[in-house]
Amino acid sequence: MAIEASFTVEHADFPLSAVFEQLTDVTIELDRIVPTGEAVIPYFWISADDTDKLTTDLSADIGIDQVKVIDKVEKQMFVRIDWNLTHESILTAIVNTEITLLSGIGKEKQWTFEVRAGEQQDLSDFQTYCQDHDIPIELTELHAVSSLNSDREYDLTDGQRKALVLAYSSGYFDSPRDATQADLADELGITRQAVSSRLQRGMRRLVASTLITPEE
Repeated sequence: MAIEASFTVEHADFPLSAVFEQLTDVTIELDRIVPTGEAVIPYFWISADDTDKLTTDLSADIGIDQVKVIDKVEKQMFVRIDWNLTHESILTAIVNTEITLLSGIGKEKQWTFEVRAGEQQDLSDFQTYCQDHDIPIELTELHAVSSLNSDREYDLTDGQRKALVLAYSSGYFDSPRDATQADLADELGITRQAVSSRLQRGMRRLVASTLITPEE
């Protein structure tokens, strides 16, 4: 039976820790794409009030070969990362076991990753790999794969689903609006930039899943 699980990792135990050391109220979220070639989580969004203050050369961080800023949108940076997989981390555990990464969000204290395993043994192998290579993960959630009529049909992360549902129920999409992004941020306990990011990418995925017809 296929299962899904959530794990947390202290930010110091994952590459990009320099971002949290230099910026305040920062959120890093992987940009989910259909895997091609051998690239491993190549794109990330970095959201913070003071992204311009990020002067550290992130490629100097252990586990990273190169970082390139692709674009800047308001208080967000879209970056591409080439990883050095000779350094053991949760990334190498994912690459070397039979699990699929669904989402990854980093905040000041920790990263949270959602993964999917085709069967229980695959998840056990992933946990064993982490244990054998001193990768300190903590299992926080475990459940069966969501049915096709859930939000996962539209490729939404749990955070995006919550943000979109709250925005709808609070009147954020009404005209005039009955709620602001700041209101949503207070309710969710995250930054306004993180709310903006989740709404933007969540809406993009909903449109891609429901209105866009793949080219034949």
